[in-house]
Amino acid sequence: MDVEEYLRHDGLGLAELVASGQVTAGELLEAARSRAKAVNPAINAIVAWLDEHADQRVAGELSGPFAGVPFLLKDLGHNLAGAPRSDGCRAFADRKSAITDTVVQRWLDAGLVVFGKTNTPEFGSKGVTEPVLFGPTRNPWDLRRTPGGSSGGAGAAVAAGIVPVAAASDGGGSIRIPAACNGLVGLKAGRGLVPAGPVESEPLNGLATSGVLSRTVRDTAAMLDALIGAEAMSPFATALPDRPLSQQLDEAPGKLRIGYTTGCALRERPHPEAVRAVERSAELLTELGHEVEEVDPPHDDRQLGKDFLLVWFVHQADEVDRIKRETGCGDDAFEPDTLMMAALGRMTGAVALSQAQERRREHIAALAGFHSRYDLLMTPTLGEPPIEVGSLATPPALQTVSRLLVRTRTTRVLRLLGMVDQLVEKNLAWVPYTQLANITGRPAISLPLHRTEAGLPMGTQFVGPLQSEALLLRLARQLEVAAPWTLETPLLEAV
Repeated sequence: MDVEEYLRHDGLGLAELVASGQVTAGELLEAARSRAKAVNPAINAIVAWLDEHADQRVAGELSGPFAGVPFLLKDLGHNLAGAPRSDGCRAFADRKSAITDTVVQRWLDAGLVVFGKTNTPEFGSKGVTEPVLFGPTRNPWDLRRTPGGSSGGAGAAVAAGIVPVAAASDGGGSIRIPAACNGLVGLKAGRGLVPAGPVESEPLNGLATSGVLSRTVRDTAAMLDALIGAEAMSPFATALPDRPLSQQLDEAPGKLRIGYTTGCALRERPHPEAVRAVERSAELLTELGHEVEEVDPPHDDRQLGKDFLLVWFVHQADEVDRIKRETGCGDDAFEPDTLMMAALGRMTGAVALSQAQERRREHIAALAGFHSRYDLLMTPTLGEPPIEVGSLATPPALQTVSRLLVRTRTTRVLRLLGMVDQLVEKNLAWVPYTQLANITGRPAISLPLHRTEAGLPMGTQFVGPLQSEALLLRLARQLEVAAPWTLETPLLEAV
């Protein structure tokens, strides 16, 4: 199979070619490797190659809905026994995984051929993918810009045509942000639907879950079908769909009442392209017969953002301290921003952490009240078009100051100077809409319904109530049919 033909198919389409005998899994793998060889030097999406594993897979018998389809894992939380497992951190540059995670095994059981792992920021802690360990990943639609994060490598790989679908995970928008940046479909399932074993139970205090980035709604639906269902480490067994999600896509979602907003406390004025993305989506939805109206944000998004980051900082503190104990490494094994987040986490008292956790109830109540009146909440996925690589990098002078403060345990000075709040607002202001679904545990999807005048993708996000994955996917399919997004791959030039 030549690369041009390879690029014309989504994951299920490639699997159909294998099943019918028109192409072999080995030929698909060769096409994926050929495409990766051509474009990865420019985008830096793949950071580990699993050639021996992939060759063994295509030499054996494969079965499942994606049998023979090339696939990439994220180098964070998607562990394959014997494969590299860095989490984007220099402390783990040479680490190999001893176990295979449940979701990875389910992808293997679906017949996928894993041949590499994709770039991620250190511990997935940013909405951009620029780890010191591997360097930045770039957006295939504009190499000066970010593909988002933390599943930025996955998003860039799918957009560039290396694979039709790739593994991703989402703790604060890390599936939906790259989906929006790269013109892809990105669904974050509701809490507990996708398992996290065999070691983890509720990653990031229940905020994070695994999923995929894809070019088509049907690939996303079929992938979720392959992943869902509790296992031994699951904290609870959530209700499953009464039949496969992929079999429901062509059922009309019915007339929906959708409330939309671009308002955000972290942005004084919404970016015009973010407003256009939602307004154009509202026009399309109205044409399809849905009832759409503008609403005020249903929740206190500034408080939610603070609560989200507080939990994240405490998690970073625990992560850094654990790694130091296990490896004996020092601060120089971590990026300055990670050390600063960890230091801020250590400053957080037990009562403050408990209060942030308890306020989840308030955020859930606010969203539940909204969903009692509207079927779905619609927002931009991004606060602005994909930002330039390096634009969120901490200035060298502040890095020096932060390292000094961490070393001398005087990080409280940064709070007193207001620097922390400035950094928080700078990092969240361009992606302020996605954390709501993580805090509340509700499903949310980003769809590529808008392009800027410069041709950059901009996503539209839909947040649903509990167990609305099927509804979100049916609406996504309706929109995909009514206004098909491009399946073309961008022209790339080396940087």
